[in-house]
Amino acid sequence: MENQTDPVTTESYVADGAAPTPWEEARWRLAQAGTYWVATVRPESRPHLVPVLAVWANGALHFAASETTRKARNLASNAQCVVSTSHDRLDVVVEGEAEPVRDDAALRRVAEVYGSKYEWSVTVSDGAIVGDGAPTAGPPPYGVYRVRPAIAFAFPHDETFAATRWRF
Repeated sequence: MENQTDPVTTESYVADGAAPTPWEEARWRLAQAGTYWVATVRPESRPHLVPVLAVWANGALHFAASETTRKARNLASNAQCVVSTSHDRLDVVVEGEAEPVRDDAALRRVAEVYGSKYEWSVTVSDGAIVGDGAPTAGPPPYGVYRVRPAIAFAFPHDETFAATRWRF
């Protein structure tokens, strides 16, 4: 069974009385989306935003980055980041800290999900994943970062869902 984080509070913040979007709905969209955007902070405090391929595994979002990329260098000095995506009538934004994943079992699970979701074949080696180059991740090997939600938001495209904030 996958470890998952559930929100402590859920708030619909656009219309009084509107039912909040269930976290399970947003989490499913986080897992199914194709392209994600990760925002990090440069050492001089300027923002940096780039697309990444991400996966939901072990109860959190994960993305890969070569240690030479700007996002990895930013995260080395400030782990705070924002990851966002859009999938089928709902935009989802996750705020949290990106923590490096070095555990082989966790990395193997992330590698499996990358393979099934993106058909990106990677292997685990020395606390990283290795595979053919990924344009959004830089050159291999790739460090894997886990982002557990601290705060998340949903922004609907239509009336199907309500704008919602979750605190974890």
